[in-house]
Amino acid sequence: MLKISGVTKTFNAGTINEKRALNGIDLHLKPGDFVTIIGGNGAGKSTMLNMIAGVYSCDTGSIILANEDITTQPEHKRAKLLGRVFQDPMRGTAADMEIEENLAMAYRRGKRRGLGWGVTKVEKSLYIEKLKMLDLGLENRMTSKVGLLSGGQRQALTLLMATLQKPQLLLLDEHTAALDPKTAHKVLSITEQIINEQNLTALMVTHNMKDAIRLGNRLIMMHEGRIIYDVEGEEKKNLKVADLLKKFEDVSNGEFANDRMLLAD
Repeated sequence: MLKISGVTKTFNAGTINEKRALNGIDLHLKPGDFVTIIGGNGAGKSTMLNMIAGVYSCDTGSIILANEDITTQPEHKRAKLLGRVFQDPMRGTAADMEIEENLAMAYRRGKRRGLGWGVTKVEKSLYIEKLKMLDLGLENRMTSKVGLLSGGQRQALTLLMATLQKPQLLLLDEHTAALDPKTAHKVLSITEQIINEQNLTALMVTHNMKDAIRLGNRLIMMHEGRIIYDVEGEEKKNLKVADLLKKFEDVSNGEFANDRMLLAD
């Protein structure tokens, strides 16, 4: 489903602020893989997701998604293949538009646009059915402006929009980090439900080690632009937070103090 080969990225090359963000990334995902990604600040986690999405171009290497070479495709062309949920709940929705209008935009992703009626009765029925799954009461607020929703409600709506048209790959970039613990747990439960029901292939960056171990079938750890640990199956199920802390300390030569709060929870 996804094949990243030899991808590198350097920002501000040749200047005093030069930063090697990705240093030869190789990553292959099978259809249905749900991969959690952990690592310290500056490990390259978000950069890798942004490279897949086309926000940044590769310096070297290639990205193949669903047998299509997207290495040089612009971001807008990749949008029909990808679903994305950002850390900031405000980024995934249009605040001045109604809930049903936001869903209608997501439903038309990758389709030809016409001059037909904006939201059909059939579509409204579909949106109500999908919103009920969130268990947030949003199905009774279809004409409410999205800007009136809480951060958690907006993030759940963004997740629904990202998967309304089944994406080839779902990218989740610390999508619960800005939420309070109770709301974050709710959004994660919805995330797990949607991924399992649709058998989605997903990459989820998280700062929470317990979530990284509990969710998905595979876990990767990044450090200084490299994937330094890749585990799945029974080995992943048997992992403990202490194992990941030890692994990180080993590869970072003990330089862990600034990242302990970020990674451990």
